[in-house]
Order: sequence, then structure tokens, then C-alpha cells
Amino acid sequence: MVFATKLVGDILSFDDLNDSTIALMDIDEHRLDQTTRVAEAMVENEGLDATVESTTDRVEALDGADYVLNMINVGGTEPFENEIRIPEEYGVEQAIGDTIGPGGIFRGLRTIPTMLDLANDMEELCPDALLLNYTNPMSILCQTMFEATDIETVGLCHSVPHTAEAIADYVDVPEDELEYWVAGVNHVAWFLEATHDGESVYPALREAYDDPETYERDTVRFEMLKHFGYFPTESSHHMSEYVPYFRTDEDTIEELTGTDYAERMPTATYLEGWQERSEERDDPELGVDLDEVGVERSEEYASRLIHSIETDTTRRFNLNVSNETNAIESLPTDACVEVPVLVDGTGLHPCSVGELPNSVRTFPQQHVAVQQLAVEGALENDREKVHRAVKQDPLTAAQLTLPEIHEMTEELLAANEAYLPRLE
Repeated sequence: MVFATKLVGDILSFDDLNDSTIALMDIDEHRLDQTTRVAEAMVENEGLDATVESTTDRVEALDGADYVLNMINVGGTEPFENEIRIPEEYGVEQAIGDTIGPGGIFRGLRTIPTMLDLANDMEELCPDALLLNYTNPMSILCQTMFEATDIETVGLCHSVPHTAEAIADYVDVPEDELEYWVAGVNHVAWFLEATHDGESVYPALREAYDDPETYERDTVRFEMLKHFGYFPTESSHHMSEYVPYFRTDEDTIEELTGTDYAERMPTATYLEGWQERSEERDDPELGVDLDEVGVERSEEYASRLIHSIETDTTRRFNLNVSNETNAIESLPTDACVEVPVLVDGTGLHPCSVGELPNSVRTFPQQHVAVQQLAVEGALENDREKVHRAVKQDPLTAAQLTLPEIHEMTEELLAANEAYLPRLE
């Protein structure tokens, strides 16, 4: 409800968009009702001309849509818990588990069938609509849509603006005055440039590493900066899962657990927080004063992207798109990449980044290989490719032998069989 109503408020905050029809769809009637009540209160309190529709029927919601915003979770608690706890039994310690690693790969596998169903409905009901995907694992799901459907798809993530906010804070410059150029793959992209008044802030960012209080706020990202020269786009607890250096023993995890972006380093923090919030999500009371709900624009890209297309207003965002234009020369052209993209009335135009720096190039390359194997495994019903995807995951490979990885993957396949493609 929180994220959905945030995006509704974002859209309605634009004068050019606040007479839109917004169709909300969920399979959970209770949560759908909660979101609808908040959205309707926004419209009423602000005196807008928007129409809010609400349905549990995806076909009804999609009929005639111009834009489709996707933020789903397939399967609920059981598969999510399996994706974290089974690898944990083998020694693969995931904090979040939604991007890559066993958790990210299997989250992708259980979400792909529903994404393909969504695409099939869109091809029939709104074939020209733009799909804005917020669901993780971003790269795996977007690449699936690029390869297997005719639906134009773009992936949206707030890690770049959040990281820009953090960097501006660390080097003590106004966030709106920080200029940056960022590229890679989702959650493993890099601030290739970061400047203020034409001067690089990287010297000040390296100095921030030496301040213990600042270092504690983002331990893993400062370590990556120290050793590889660039600041990554995802918070420390996320970033620790994508490389083989920080989660292979409990002492290191504990040592790197800090504050702010490093606070959630311990294993399963996302799962445990998600479970704790389940009761709150299902509470019959909203916890929101409907009389006070108003329209307020957040940092999320979706509304600005839609506004740019509808009004031919040029903006630049960091988006997840196909690399078919060779935006990043050091990654395959069929990969899903996160790059600067110009958006206007003619659509989305990825910017050319060229080659990634040698010091960080291999990280997204390795992730793309894993993502492509996972997508191929799902689309081709190829069990072996799923195994190979997990075996190439950096964190898993740092912790387990190949036979152990095979055994763990088989256990995950058996535990979550009901949610997965039919693998042979």
C-alpha cells in the first residue's frame, strides 16, 4: 500500500496528469481496498478530476491502459523463506536475496511465469502500453520481457537517486547540485563521474572513508571504493551479496554491520522485517488519516517518466533497458543494463556510455552471465541452466564446492516447485 499510494500521489502531483484514470489491481482484496481508499482520499482532498478504479481482475485493469506499473510478489512467504533459509543452511548468508544469488535467481524463476502471463494480457488488451517494472530481480525480469515478449518494458529502481543523496551527504554538498554519470547493471552500477561545480567529489569521498562515523554508515561501499576506485549504487547490505568478499564468515558480517546503509548486514534481515510487517499489512485499520492524505511528489522516476512522454518534456533518468543500442560496449547487446536514458515525447533513448572502467568491468559482466543463464533456464525449461546460474553466482561460489551448490539448488527446486516453471 505504501509504495502504490506513493506512485499514485506522484502521478497526481502533475497538473498535466491529475485527470488520469488510475486502475488499481491486486489479488488480495483487503490490501487492494486499503490502497484504493487512500488513493480516493487523495483525489477528494485535492479536488482533482482523476478517476480511481479498483479490481481483482487483471484483464479489467489492463484494458486500454497507456502505462502499466508492475510491483508484484509471487508466492508470498513460503518461497521467500526457502530462498533465504535453505542457502543459509549451506553457509550462503544472504541479507536481502532479491537480486542475484540463490535468492535472486529463484525469486526470478517464480516471478517469470506471472510476468509472461501479464505480457500476454497486455499484448491483447494494451499492446502499445509501456510496462514500467519495479519488481525484483530487475535485470532477470526485464531481460525476460525483452527476449520473450513484444511489450516495451523499462525497469525503474531508486538506488541511483538514493546513492546520489548519500554521496552528497558524505561530501557535504547540496544533493540537487551533484552531477553524475552512472552505468552498469541494476544494483551493480557505478558512479563513473560525480561532480559539484565542475569538480570531482571523489577526492572528498575518499577522505570520508577515513572518518569512522561516516565509514560506519556505508561500510561495504566504502570498501569497494577503496579497492576498486568507484562508488557502487546499492547500499552496503545489498552490495555485500553481489561480490565474494564480505559474507563468507560471521565475523566479517558483524564487523561490517554499521548504521544507515550498513545497518541491515546480518543474514535474513529483509525476510525477517518482511515477516514482522505482515501483521501490519493485514491490519484492518489503515493507520492513515484519510482526511489528511494529500498529493506529494517523491523521488521515484515513474511519474516523471510518464510526464516526459505525455508532455514532450526532456528528462534524463537512470533506467534498466536492453543493451541493443550497445550503450555499454563491455556488456552483451542482449543484456539488461542500467544506463542514463533521455526520455521525451518520442520515447526512451539510452545514452552511450562506452566501455566500463577495467577495475569494475568484471562485476556486471559476471552478473549478466548469471542473469542470462537464469532467463534461458526459465524460458527453455532447462534445469541444467538453472544449476549453472547458481554455480556462477560470486557469493555462492566463494562459499561452496560445486557438488554442494548442486545439492543446494536441487533442494531449492524441490521446495519451491509449485511456483517455478516446469524444468526438465
